[in-house]
Amino acid sequence: MLKLPKSIKWVITDFDGIVTDNFVYINDDYSMTRRLNFKDVIGFYNLHINGVEVAIISGEQNPAIDLLSKKFQLKEVHTKIHTKIDVLKSIICKYSLSDEEYLYIGDDINDIECLEHARYKITVPNAVKRVRDIKDIQITEAECGQGAFREVADCLIG
Repeated sequence: MLKLPKSIKWVITDFDGIVTDNFVYINDDYSMTRRLNFKDVIGFYNLHINGVEVAIISGEQNPAIDLLSKKFQLKEVHTKIHTKIDVLKSIICKYSLSDEEYLYIGDDINDIECLEHARYKITVPNAVKRVRDIKDIQITEAECGQGAFREVADCLIG
């Protein structure tokens, strides 16, 4: 069970491997699609209506991110980012966030710097070992794309 303070104002998250099941589906026209679990979509909704901001920092760009960004009026969406720590630090600075006011969710090696920087850090059970081994990281019960993001949201607003 996750332990997070009520002082959290921002959930800053990776996308693929957290909100998605980490699979990419290749269509006949060679385009890629992703699958979202509606539990996780409701997690975005619940955070939105309760005044908790969500930021996405992703190495990829995809229509699922665009859809969630528009639907829930996300203020910070950064795609095609390979060095995520710079973006995380700019969000923290822009909104004058203390360590008690944000958390970071990530699952792969390009999230390690952000996870190590954040006081509150969360990953999923099927994250790469180097991420799961980060000191003080919390691991959701739900797998990626199976309600892990919702589990974080429920902990914050439950």
